[in-house]
Amino acid sequence: MSKQKIEGSFVALITPFNEDGSVDFGAFETLLQFQAENGASAVLIMGSTGEVSMLSPEERKAIIHRTAQFRQGNMKIFFGCTGNNTDTTIDYVRYAQDNGADGAIIAAPAYICAPESDIESYFLEVADATDLPLGIYNNPPRVKSDLHWTSLLRIFKHPNYVVYKESTTRVGQVAQVLAGNPDVSVMCYDSPNLGLVVPTMSLGGHGTANMTGNIAPAELAEISRPWKNGDDAARFRSAYQHLLPLLHYTYSAINPVAVKSLMKAIRLLAGSLRRPLRDLQGDALQNGIRIVNEPGPEQKIRL
Repeated sequence: MSKQKIEGSFVALITPFNEDGSVDFGAFETLLQFQAENGASAVLIMGSTGEVSMLSPEERKAIIHRTAQFRQGNMKIFFGCTGNNTDTTIDYVRYAQDNGADGAIIAAPAYICAPESDIESYFLEVADATDLPLGIYNNPPRVKSDLHWTSLLRIFKHPNYVVYKESTTRVGQVAQVLAGNPDVSVMCYDSPNLGLVVPTMSLGGHGTANMTGNIAPAELAEISRPWKNGDDAARFRSAYQHLLPLLHYTYSAINPVAVKSLMKAIRLLAGSLRRPLRDLQGDALQNGIRIVNEPGPEQKIRL
């Protein structure tokens, strides 16, 4: 398998729903076109932002089958393929490969709180079962399992791994992974509260794996470009500071509550959240609307 590193904005896409709660595949196609036209290098369908834990197994496979056909130019389409155990994860990954996916992103199975050694074995077993390009999402707040950089570097020796997304506050972990020079794209969560974006890009990161790109894909593409020189650092600083209010808004509630609520309010195709999650209302929502509509000397958010 030939490796191609992904650089730039890797957007974790929402799952759009119709009024009756079914998956809106027409909206999916429109959203994928919106991302491609605004500079996203790749999208992740059915990550946590895609409400994957509230989709049925049948819906997950239908989404893979249908949306893989909506490919837009060179933009890569990855799918969240984490199952509740090793075998179900392998099943989803193989289904994605058979249906035209460009890759799959995998996290540790949630709720079981497995020890790190078992999770390391899990990632390697999944990679041995396919030749589809894979990515690891290290997100202990969601799944209650964590991976140390030493485990990650061992896993990344497997040729199927091409992407690493870190969602802790450990800048040192990102630094150690980059220093280990694995043959993967090192990306980080775009939450400003975690504080990973600036150090990851300054240390040689390849981009961001973000959810704010659902609303402002061109702006996330701008701050996700790898740094080559000092001019890139200055460009990034200006763009990142401009985006801070929106970034803080999108992480003001558990994802994808704030993002999807705002998308619906400004008439981007999204639909409602699945119960028990509820759309934001009142001042919480109005704050997001104000941010995307507020003019300024460097206004760049394009909807």
